[in-house]
Amino acid sequence: MSRTRAALGFAAAIIMLFGGNAATHAQENWPSRPIRVIVPYPAGGIVDMVARAVTEQVGRDLKATVVVEARPGGNSNIGTAAVARSDPDGYTWLVTGPAALVNPGLYKDAGWDAMKDLKCVGLAVWTQAVAVVNPTLPVKTIGEFVELSRSKPGQLNFGNPGTGSSIDLSAQKLFQAANIKLTNVGYKGQPQALVDLMTNLMHFEIVSMALALPHIKQGNIKPLAVLTHSRVNDLPDVPTIAEAGYPEAAYVPWYGIYVPSGTPDALAERINAAINKALENPDVQRQLSVTDIPGKPMPLRDLAALMKSDYEKLTTVIKTAGMALQ
Repeated sequence: MSRTRAALGFAAAIIMLFGGNAATHAQENWPSRPIRVIVPYPAGGIVDMVARAVTEQVGRDLKATVVVEARPGGNSNIGTAAVARSDPDGYTWLVTGPAALVNPGLYKDAGWDAMKDLKCVGLAVWTQAVAVVNPTLPVKTIGEFVELSRSKPGQLNFGNPGTGSSIDLSAQKLFQAANIKLTNVGYKGQPQALVDLMTNLMHFEIVSMALALPHIKQGNIKPLAVLTHSRVNDLPDVPTIAEAGYPEAAYVPWYGIYVPSGTPDALAERINAAINKALENPDVQRQLSVTDIPGKPMPLRDLAALMKSDYEKLTTVIKTAGMALQ
């Protein structure tokens, strides 16, 4: 019996030795096959554009094949869960927005745990948005809007483009910080909600900068504050939400690049370095600047800290607002 045990132990040691060597060799040779980048939204949208701008440059830098694959469905749950469950070998990436952090708190079973199943390896863009009202509403600042809302609790309408969306989360943070209550009116996306704001069916909305700017310049909607880290060049006289008196409502969503959490640290560092190099490329910066604020190179430790911080903040917003989806 002792000889049998010894033989089994020796065999196990050999397997571990050669298995470990094989894994190390695979990491050292990365990338040796195509990298698949999953976008959990329809092809041709903003997230798809951001994913292609950054990861295709990574492919050129590494002389590797990068395939961007749209896998929409389930409010991004299907594509995100597929990456979270994939092999942690550096060949399956995810590009997405705040849904990666908030959907596990919105759904009973989103299919993954944000802090346990995903590792952020790059920040592609910070999104820009602006708080706007119909021009006929008798307010010029966020402060005046808050006062009006408090005097008419539940009588003003908020056009919500999607429960749990970055727009909804930004609005809920403001409502909670200002202690105001608006009537939530749900829409499938921003365009129709914006039309109804311009026709005075809605009173308040938060709208992506690219969509709002033309209508602001035409006087169809009135800006009260920008939800960005600093003032926007196109709207130099419009304060940030922090400058407007609600720093606790300041939340700037971002699109991140993720891999499965089990990805070895050394490999994650190489992926992070490749993404950071791509983000410094002038052409990538130009493409990302079309609608948003291009991301800057960030080390893994800073990305992990940002991910954890936003996860905690947004989870609190979701629970306070009683948000839930089936």
